[in-house]
Amino acid sequence: MKIGIMGAGNMGAAFARRLAAADHEVAIAAQGLDEARKVASEVGHRVRAVPREELAEGTDLLILATPYGASVDALRAVRHTDGKTVIDISNPLTQDMSGLVVGHTTSAAEEIQRAVPGVKVVKAFNTVFSAVLGSEPGGDSKVQVFYAGDDAGAKNTVRRLAESVGFEPVDGGPLANARYLEPLGMLNIWFGYVGGRGTNIAPRWDTAASVVPVAF
Repeated sequence: MKIGIMGAGNMGAAFARRLAAADHEVAIAAQGLDEARKVASEVGHRVRAVPREELAEGTDLLILATPYGASVDALRAVRHTDGKTVIDISNPLTQDMSGLVVGHTTSAAEEIQRAVPGVKVVKAFNTVFSAVLGSEPGGDSKVQVFYAGDDAGAKNTVRRLAESVGFEPVDGGPLANARYLEPLGMLNIWFGYVGGRGTNIAPRWDTAASVVPVAF
């Protein structure tokens, strides 16, 4: 695929490395072009830096790897986004990372969709730390990526992307279910930083084996 990444921070750089390693063609942009050029030069193979307004040109989908507060402005800065699949990876954290600024009746993903109605927003990767995202795929148990959206075609594109870079995609339902995925992302952050588990963790849903009903 040809993928555009908006954001050259830890998550944007980790996406660039993992996508390029899987032979995807990557364009990366940031508020400052030099930030994007730095990531492109570090990754090298298959990654190029572009101005923000040109990010959507020739791409199959966009990854919005920016903090929630900057997401709408960053997306609006890109030309020709109508009809594009946009992956929102954000968790709408408070300034001190102690909680979420939206939740229960809406989500970051839904607010971005309302603000830029021409795109097809899919919530995904918000429960994956950059350390996990940027690591080599491998092991017996794949990291699960939960995704939620209202457009079936966009969700299928995200599913295929996640599979192509070694993750196990899990359909999380409609975009409104981002209201539950974002608190899950917050819990993962708490476990990683406050709970002392580190940032090489990720939540996973497994089927319980040999569950035997108890007779009363």
